[in-house]
Amino acid sequence: MEIKQVGVVGCGQMGGGITQVCAQAGYQVNVSEINEELLNKGLASIDSSLTKSVEKERITQQDKDSTLARIKGTTNMKDFSDCDLVIEAAIENLDVKKKIFTELDKICPKPAILATNTSCLSIIDMAMTTTKPDKVLGLHFFNPAPAMKLLEIVKTIATSDETLEIGKNFGKSLGKTIIIARDAPGFIVNRLMVPQILNAIRMVEAGVATREDIDTGLTLGLNHPLGPLGLADLVGLDTLYFIANGIYAEFKDPQFAPPTLLKKMVTAGWLGRKTGKGFYEYK
Repeated sequence: MEIKQVGVVGCGQMGGGITQVCAQAGYQVNVSEINEELLNKGLASIDSSLTKSVEKERITQQDKDSTLARIKGTTNMKDFSDCDLVIEAAIENLDVKKKIFTELDKICPKPAILATNTSCLSIIDMAMTTTKPDKVLGLHFFNPAPAMKLLEIVKTIATSDETLEIGKNFGKSLGKTIIIARDAPGFIVNRLMVPQILNAIRMVEAGVATREDIDTGLTLGLNHPLGPLGLADLVGLDTLYFIANGIYAEFKDPQFAPPTLLKKMVTAGWLGRKTGKGFYEYK
């Protein structure tokens, strides 16, 4: 099966980035949002991202224009009726995602592959709301999707080998490096990353060291490009809190239990870069 037309559900931080990546790779992309305001905001972010790439001479103005021409925004999911692949990138709420998959199953062509960008939720639960769980898999992009080279592909117990192979070829066509995970909470990357970040937060909470020294210890001591607290701000503290809770609920392993400080920061609306304040402040 050849992928020509791609659909993306959600034009937020991740959905917009995925849309941009697919359009830059030459795919026609339909991207949806729940209302015109959010759709226009998402499309404006894509435009801004491409403009910065032009300014930095990573792409030409012509590249930008042709990329934008391949993107069609919509608030009507029926516009996915001719898509070969649809990637769901809505909020990390299983009930919301299951509802989306049920709707996509009715709208999309029978051969179409349905994918989710979830970072920790059970993909088989989404797949079983459709009539074709063998054509459902995880395509977990990393933030920011246009810059991050990794694509984590998640195979459920029902995903067919053919679907997995199509997903791998699609990821490679985007210029991504592929890793394969089974459908278990956190998959590969988040299952490794989350305990490290939570331990860094516990160290701040206990007064072991300053946020700056903890991050410097990891960047210069372990050669990480970004410290765990700076990474938490980039990921979004609300997203981190949700992922940690999701993995903890499955495994009941204390290393995944969110620290009190993280919960309080999320309650206060200090979510990191997207709100201008997290462990650090951003202009």
